[in-house]
Amino acid sequence: MINERVHHLRALMAENHIDAYIIPTADFHESEYVGDYFKARKYMSGFTGSAGTLVVTLKEAGLWTDGRYFIQAARQLESSGITLYKMGEEGVPSIEEFLTDKMPENGVLGFDGRVINTRFGIKLKEKLVHKNVTVAYQKDLVDSIWTDRPSLPKEPAFLLDVKYAGKSSKEKLSELRKEMDKQGATVHIITSLDDIAWLFNIRGNDIEYNPVVLSYAIVTLDNAYLFVDKDKLTSEIQMQFTADNVEVKDYNYIYEFVKTFTVKETILLDTNKVNYAIYHSLNADIKVIDTKNPTILMKAVKNPVEIENLKKAHIKDGVAFTKFMYWLKTNIGKTEINEISASDYLEARRKEQEGFIELSFDTICAYKANAAMMHYSANEDSNALLKTEGLLLVDSGGQYYEGTTDITRTMALGEVPQEQKVHFTAVLRSMLNLSNARFLHGCIGQNLDILARGPIWDMDLDYKCGTGHGVGYLLNVHESPNGFRWKKVPERDDGCVLEEGMVTTNEPGVYIEGSHGIRIENELVCLKGEKNEYGQFMYFEPITFAPIDLDAIDIDYLSPIDKKRLNEYHKKVYEKLSPYLTGEEQAWLKEYTREI
Repeated sequence: MINERVHHLRALMAENHIDAYIIPTADFHESEYVGDYFKARKYMSGFTGSAGTLVVTLKEAGLWTDGRYFIQAARQLESSGITLYKMGEEGVPSIEEFLTDKMPENGVLGFDGRVINTRFGIKLKEKLVHKNVTVAYQKDLVDSIWTDRPSLPKEPAFLLDVKYAGKSSKEKLSELRKEMDKQGATVHIITSLDDIAWLFNIRGNDIEYNPVVLSYAIVTLDNAYLFVDKDKLTSEIQMQFTADNVEVKDYNYIYEFVKTFTVKETILLDTNKVNYAIYHSLNADIKVIDTKNPTILMKAVKNPVEIENLKKAHIKDGVAFTKFMYWLKTNIGKTEINEISASDYLEARRKEQEGFIELSFDTICAYKANAAMMHYSANEDSNALLKTEGLLLVDSGGQYYEGTTDITRTMALGEVPQEQKVHFTAVLRSMLNLSNARFLHGCIGQNLDILARGPIWDMDLDYKCGTGHGVGYLLNVHESPNGFRWKKVPERDDGCVLEEGMVTTNEPGVYIEGSHGIRIENELVCLKGEKNEYGQFMYFEPITFAPIDLDAIDIDYLSPIDKKRLNEYHKKVYEKLSPYLTGEEQAWLKEYTREI
């Protein structure tokens, strides 16, 4: 089937005189996760991971993805005729290098300009200029092949009350305009869905797990325009927009609207977010300020109302997870439980919590070797039966009116091999080290990552992903610009200075292919500490609360400070969660948060 689709694509390429065609994992907004309508790369390649780019030439096909998906992609691309290119690995060409080698002189590179960001499109063109390559960005060739393609979503949006958002949309627009004026911009084009949702205090259901609304926004010093399917807007939203002087226009009209701007305007936009088609619809002589959307940093620094709400959300989430862990530990071996039924039970506990809306991502419930795939998703073919042995990794989260959660726990279901206990203990030490960091303002995640990786690097092991990412407020579970990783990765916008109010995950791990995977994850809020002659000190406060499985620890590998930190954390877990549990659950939690 996949070979037939690629063959069909090549026929369309030949018909349109295109020598290579790019199909990324993207919608028109450079979203990390996309709705069903936009899953063209998945449809054409068979690879189901959330990140990857397919490149098809008239003779070859390759798929590029990152370390989270190497194992999964290798399995799913088997017999497809598509070569896996492991991004960042030694000797593996980048997409640009591959095309430089494969494109003929005077060739044509094709892609749908709505799903390629401007910066990448320009970079490709510059890399291929010596071959006199031209770019054809006006056609979505996959659309001709995908005859039963899903339609764009029609789900209604909703207004996020200020008691949750902390600031009105009018306040946010005012702050944004001040920043535009400071940068000398008269117009700001915003296409990233989480920035738009945050700015206008709206949420929706257009992407599974990400409560955003398919839309574009243009903000001038006097007006604001939202390009969206009007049928999605409730009367409450429309009344608020009228009060805030926000004019609503049709979703696709953005491409014509931007053509009306004259050279007297100065446009602020992020070429890493705005798609190639919008950018090339602008008057070529208009001055463009290419910089990050100011809303990215504004959104990342949670206000006091958001932080207090987030703490409430994490208590609810911690209760749900603890009820799940109690059920799992007390029922394993007594009743049949598999990866999918365990995941369903956890989701049911979240649904019981007041203010729960949906999951924040597809739950990763992975037993034994399945957990070695970082973003494993159980299906009917892979669904493992849980036994009274080995480790189960569960990475999950929820969307609540009070915020977004993301938690991972790895749990012993019975006897655990000694090597896995050593690995688990190292991951625990890593997580505790970073949680307890004290640092001067001005540090970025790269300065602190060694605290997490140190115990794992000491074993000559590593994990092929960042240690942590920013988290949105009732928005995307992965949010820039804050994060933890040991080196700069150009495609990951997570290298900013850590500011008070930023929320970042802390999730080191060990992944051994064919054997096991271990991850322990808490969310941390960044706070100000003491200010003295050395500068402003900062620290983290964990806001995730659920027990860390004592059954999987080898206590001989913990130092006295490790034990102290774990005991202090577990004391807080019991204090915060026990009032919401049954008597039996409380007794169990008391045992699983005991001092060691």
